[in-house]
Amino acid sequence: MATILIVDDEDDIRQILAYNLIKEGFTVMTASRGDEALELIYKQKPDLILLDVMMPGMDGIEVCEAIKANPANNSIIICFLTARSEDYSQIAGLDVGGDDYVTKPIKPKVLISRVHALLRRIESPKQKKVELTDFTINREKYIIEKGDLEIRLPRKEFELLSLLASKPDYVFKRESILEKVWGTDIVVGDRTIDVHIRKLREKLGEQYIQTVKGIGYKFSWNN
Repeated sequence: MATILIVDDEDDIRQILAYNLIKEGFTVMTASRGDEALELIYKQKPDLILLDVMMPGMDGIEVCEAIKANPANNSIIICFLTARSEDYSQIAGLDVGGDDYVTKPIKPKVLISRVHALLRRIESPKQKKVELTDFTINREKYIIEKGDLEIRLPRKEFELLSLLASKPDYVFKRESILEKVWGTDIVVGDRTIDVHIRKLREKLGEQYIQTVKGIGYKFSWNN
């Protein structure tokens, strides 16, 4: 079973979530502060982190940025815990590399279902490498191999590139991209897709990902 790290400054929330996750068979670690969470991740990398946004000192957004700054952590799934009124925090969390969010008050059954859904994304079998003309997408190591250069991408950028490159010259609609990369249980806007596309273009070059106005995006190297 997967290992889950709960990071929240409220004792009762940590205890309730830990109880329900352990009962489900997961291995659970807990932290009440961001710096404490980073120390735990260094010692034992979890498969998934439930990360509160509003914490004293180092908040959840800053913790997520620190986690994603280390390429070795790219495979870790991060699900933010946010209050219903924190619309900005939800969007900001996704922009810095979060995979999903759950709103408080948290219903244990809903959380367990969401955790299983998130973990299925990394458990499903995938082709380990996608060989392209200009570079290789190594899905096992979560890196892009371009000649002797290795490019490491945040998880969502990597998954977005893998999706587009899986069918060169095929136009993926925005709705399809959202469903396949972010899942049906989370609501994100077009801006989130655009931000990730912009970051990919900055790292790989403008020529690979083409915008099809009013529809979506396609991957192509014949420009």
